Order: sequence, then structure tokens, then C-alpha cells
Amino acid sequence: MPTVELTRKAKTQIDELRRVDVRKHAKVLRALDRLAADPRHPGLQSHDIESFSGPNGEKLYESYVENHCPSAWRILWFYGPEDGKLTVASINRHP
Repeated sequence: MPTVELTRKAKTQIDELRRVDVRKHAKVLRALDRLAADPRHPGLQSHDIESFSGPNGEKLYESYVENHCPSAWRILWFYGPEDGKLTVASINRHP
């Protein structure tokens, strides 16, 4: 099980979401728990994003917070910076 770390940006996004939409905030926390337990959890539908990379060139992944709804939320993350860690770079609406 990887340790999940949040960037400052991701922490700010979670805090803001808690203030404006408690239901979405709960969904994000549930998705983060799943991500920590198993990044390949079927409900997350995690996949790599080839057009972007992490801050040091790491492969960037996208996981679903929700699906099949307008402006569904996503978690963008990468493995690292150390072994056994996973860093959440951003949590936002899918464009």
C-alpha cells in the first residue's frame, strides 16, 4: 500500500471543496482512500496521461472521483518522489 502525499495545491483544493460542496468533498476523500489502498482499484479507472508529466518527469496518472456526470472530478497523481509514495498533484473537475 503506497503512502499518499498531497501537494500544497491538492490540499488547498480539498479545503476549498469542503467549504463549497460537502458531498463532492466526501467523494474525493473516498477516492483518496481507495487510491491509498490500491491505485488500480477498478472504481478509480486509473490510467496514465501521456501528454503531461510530474514535476521531475514522472508518469502522471488520472483517477476518477466520479464518472458519468457533468464536470466529473478527477485526481491527478504520480508515483514518488520516494519509493512507496504516491503524490496527488491536483484534484479538479474534468474539462
